[in-house]
Amino acid sequence: MKQFDSIEDFSSKISKPLITEQEIAQAVKRAAKAIDDIYDGSPILLVSILKGAFVFMSDVCKAVTVPCKVDFMCAKSYFESTESSGHVQIIMDLKQDIAGCHVVILEDIVDTGRTLALIMKMLKIRNPKSLRVITLLDKPSRRLVDFQADLSLFTIPDHFVIGYGLDYGEYYRNLPYIAEYKESEK
Repeated sequence: MKQFDSIEDFSSKISKPLITEQEIAQAVKRAAKAIDDIYDGSPILLVSILKGAFVFMSDVCKAVTVPCKVDFMCAKSYFESTESSGHVQIIMDLKQDIAGCHVVILEDIVDTGRTLALIMKMLKIRNPKSLRVITLLDKPSRRLVDFQADLSLFTIPDHFVIGYGLDYGEYYRNLPYIAEYKESEK
């Protein structure tokens, strides 16, 4: 696990915020309203893709008014790097049957699209009543597979980002905003 020599070393990797705490709060309200409008009182299952989307799902879950349950999946493709390995591992699957359920996947970022394409393929064969993806961040310039979220709240350039649940080496998830991660200069 990455260790820091000091708080200054830790902080030196954080650029100025790309997306502020206030902008995120407004986007969460937009996502919740979209969910409320689509499902109009019908129960839903919110699925967070761990670990990056847990903060986003928590905030959306508190903002929706439709009845909802929550569940989690864990997929990994970065392995303590700023580049996707290209190999997606499902570390943890859903704990409940989704047949006949309205399922809304909440994702932190759609980058190459590989992870969400695999998860959607896995979940579609389980016969949900509906299946949608809402992503906080979208990086279409990095897309390697044909995948489009139903709702993307922010489109960002090709930067490795941290904060609001997103990490580098498991650190920085607790930042209330999203910033670019600054690699050490060689």
